[in-house]
Amino acid sequence: MTELDLAGQVIELIRRLGGPAAEAEAVVTRAGLALTRFANSFIHQNVAESGVGVRLRLHVDGRTAAGSGSVVTPDGLRALVERTLAAARLCPPDPAWPGLTPPTPAPVGPPPDEATAYAEPDERAERVHAFVAAAGGLETAGYCRTGHLSSAFANSAGHSAQGRTAEAAMDGIARTGASDGVTRLAADRLADLDGSVLGARAAAKARAAADPVELPPGRYEVVLEPAAVADLLENLAFYGFNGKRYAERQSFAEPGAAQFDPAVTLVDDPLGGSGLPFDVEGTPREALVLVDAGTTRAVAHDRRTAAEVGAAPTGHAAAGAATWGPMPRNLRLAPASDPPAPTARAQGGSGSEWVGDGDLSGAVVDPDIAALVSGVRRGLLVSDLWYTRVLDPKSLVVTGLTRNGVWLVEDGVVTRAVRDFRFTEAYPRALGPGAVLGVGRRPARQPDRVDGVWWEAPALRLASWNFTGGASG
Repeated sequence: MTELDLAGQVIELIRRLGGPAAEAEAVVTRAGLALTRFANSFIHQNVAESGVGVRLRLHVDGRTAAGSGSVVTPDGLRALVERTLAAARLCPPDPAWPGLTPPTPAPVGPPPDEATAYAEPDERAERVHAFVAAAGGLETAGYCRTGHLSSAFANSAGHSAQGRTAEAAMDGIARTGASDGVTRLAADRLADLDGSVLGARAAAKARAAADPVELPPGRYEVVLEPAAVADLLENLAFYGFNGKRYAERQSFAEPGAAQFDPAVTLVDDPLGGSGLPFDVEGTPREALVLVDAGTTRAVAHDRRTAAEVGAAPTGHAAAGAATWGPMPRNLRLAPASDPPAPTARAQGGSGSEWVGDGDLSGAVVDPDIAALVSGVRRGLLVSDLWYTRVLDPKSLVVTGLTRNGVWLVEDGVVTRAVRDFRFTEAYPRALGPGAVLGVGRRPARQPDRVDGVWWEAPALRLASWNFTGGASG
């Protein structure tokens, strides 16, 4: 049976067992994930898994319940329907039930790359080998993964949809013993991942991060590499453009207000890479402009949050959205169309006058980032952010640490590695009007821990970033 056949079979069981008044929707997903992992510069694990999952949600007698299962035999599907009906009888009334998605044409997503969907272990191993070789003897670790899914939706209102996706990703680290360099990249095609390029970049960053100096905390002008920008996008998506938080007035988002710098345009674009053309409620998914040239335009909604605020659903329903809310999961920061202007602005750093003794730009900076760095009189180049935690969800004040390389920039030149900082920053403020001094032209897609979720951005040059603690505390 196809996924669509199975989804239709579940809906027919609901009609027979739950009666004609039962409203139901079913999603059937067939997924495969393969992972080749390496550590100490050799492959130590190759694993693959595949399976079929069924998710059912129904509304009967004014009550809503959901269930899931992985046994797709007739008996297994019947058991899933029976226990979900039983659960509905025990649930509290649901007066805010928004109803089912009516029959609606769904957009057709791009065809998945079959070579990626069914990549063999040796194809991933080739990229790992290239990464290790390009690191030039440094200790390396990481993974190369490929995945695919085929999904279908059906509901008792007569709506159905189906789609397929594939994705590849690589994440690797190179270590000198005292410093690290990391590169990550996600793509629709495994062929677009070049292990030698990623390995050489990770090794160059690791070597350039050796012998760091400690600088005092303070506000510094920064250039954030795409991996660091991805953390901004993830938190903006989860806490700011989340329809549930917006409905509960726990989001900073104010549609129609110029909350960001004019250089900032944010688009959730599921069909732009490894996204299905519909969500778990069957709502069609298309590109959603969240911020247009600095002005907030929209937040992500499922049917429930859309009904609550009087908006239209945007195709962002997901399993668990009742708890966490509907969120953008394929967020893209639009790159600059023209080269960034090399306008230097000094932001200082707590009065420190330490000066570097070399030019590490060639080892650390690619041409796109170099254009941003060239305008910095005194600031920091930041590779990555991690262990970020939200202190204030409403204003999105976040604290976290830098990692995998921080460098001092003086007069447009990367001069010296710097020890890691702790920061505390309001992400919307850091991207606010007048705060973005430059946007790179080459976006890089960063993989998430969850398949099908990614964050794509070029590097950013920001006027100020609040570093609240140094390596010594």
